[in-house]
Amino acid sequence: MSASSRSPVTSRRRSWGRLGTIAVVVAALAAGGYYLRQRSAEASSSAYRSAQVEQGSIRVGISATGSLSAISTVDVGSQISGQVTEVLADYNDHVDKGQVIARIDPSTYQAQIAQGDASVASARASLATAQAALANAEADYRRKSALVGRQLVARSDADLALAARDQALAQVASARAQIDQQIASTRTARLNLDRTVIRSPVDGVVLTRSIEPGQTVAASLQAPVLFQIAEDLSKMEIVLAIDEADIGQVKPGQAVAFTVDAFPDRRFRGEVQQVRLSATNTSNVITYPVVVSVDNREQLLLPGMTANAEIEVESRDDVLRVPNAALRYRPDDGELATPAAPSRRSGMQDELPRIAAALDLEAGQKGLFDTALAAMRERAQARREAAAAGDQGGGSVLFGGGRGRGGPGGGGSAGSGGMDGALRQRMVERFNQQFEAFRASLDEGQRARWDAELTALVGARRAPLYRLRDGRIEAVAVRVGASDGSWTEVSGDIADGDAVVTGRERGAQ
Repeated sequence: MSASSRSPVTSRRRSWGRLGTIAVVVAALAAGGYYLRQRSAEASSSAYRSAQVEQGSIRVGISATGSLSAISTVDVGSQISGQVTEVLADYNDHVDKGQVIARIDPSTYQAQIAQGDASVASARASLATAQAALANAEADYRRKSALVGRQLVARSDADLALAARDQALAQVASARAQIDQQIASTRTARLNLDRTVIRSPVDGVVLTRSIEPGQTVAASLQAPVLFQIAEDLSKMEIVLAIDEADIGQVKPGQAVAFTVDAFPDRRFRGEVQQVRLSATNTSNVITYPVVVSVDNREQLLLPGMTANAEIEVESRDDVLRVPNAALRYRPDDGELATPAAPSRRSGMQDELPRIAAALDLEAGQKGLFDTALAAMRERAQARREAAAAGDQGGGSVLFGGGRGRGGPGGGGSAGSGGMDGALRQRMVERFNQQFEAFRASLDEGQRARWDAELTALVGARRAPLYRLRDGRIEAVAVRVGASDGSWTEVSGDIADGDAVVTGRERGAQ
């Protein structure tokens, strides 16, 4: 075969070879570029520490310690002095109201009663003598009065007879008063005799006993405490000292969990019964007593036990939460994939439909809400476009730039933080003006819920989170809720499972 006949075939083979070589080179370059991008993304991702947004519960509590005590404890004393002859109740004894629990020697008061009875008898005899003298004086005065009219005796004799009669009347009155006095004195002695028998004033349990038979009780200045009786140990209380910074969160009815050293593996429950107004100043630290009621039907808890309590001031279930470290993290300049963040107002707009959905709106009310919300979003979009045209590098209203520390556990406010009262009030009024027609269509209950939710929304603190995507971080505005010290509730443009940055790896650039 000639060279001219092989030339077309050879040319085609060479063309296909060159195309195959080019294809292999292109594929290799594409694979290499993809590999390099993946390596770059992985290297960038590995430069950050991250955590996932997760669904969970948050319990916010205030910790304090206090001592368990009976709700009602009665100190039983003695009103009289004397020697104790019998002690009829001991520690831990159950006693009934009126039950005799001790006796004091009654002989002194029995002698006083006998002496008083004798004095009463003597006074009665004196009264009889006085009454006889009075009868004689009365008869003498009548006789002499009659003789004076007949001028048989002098007028002075009649006057002396009258004076004698009056003296006899006074003697009778004095004798009767002495009888009453002696009877009263005897009654006091009888009362003191009754007081030699010490009785329980309530049904309860004897906590302490401070007397022994033969001991002398002296009640000259104040009643000595002989027994201490707890009225009902099935219900007890704890008095907690709460710091003034936390007392505003404590309300009656809040749940309390506590432990005692005697049962370290068991958690007991209680309830805030009272927040007392009597502040205590200890080394310039102001605390307020909070009374917690405890059900002790099992009789496991004893008076005097130290309770390590936690008052549950807020409970949030099935909410999105992030570690507090994610709220404290701030990136360096130039790290953000999306440096501009939505404004505070736009974040609120996204939450207004959630508030409206909870009001069970009718079709007409929902139409008014949608109309007002659409108008608000149009105005907000127009403002953003005008701001972008006038200042391309204005930055975020929400984040304020820099690497300031903030968030729960940080050293300052996170993001925008909170607003003062006047600014919050103006924002609430502005929202109500924009939703005036919708608000007017609500009934009284719906309007109250709308106002409360709107006030909470405006006053809520917002902060930036930095979400990690494809090795780059982007800013996300979130609303910050309750925090238990480790986790914080968040809501906004964030979802369960998102990775958020909590810090940079040591040595990463």
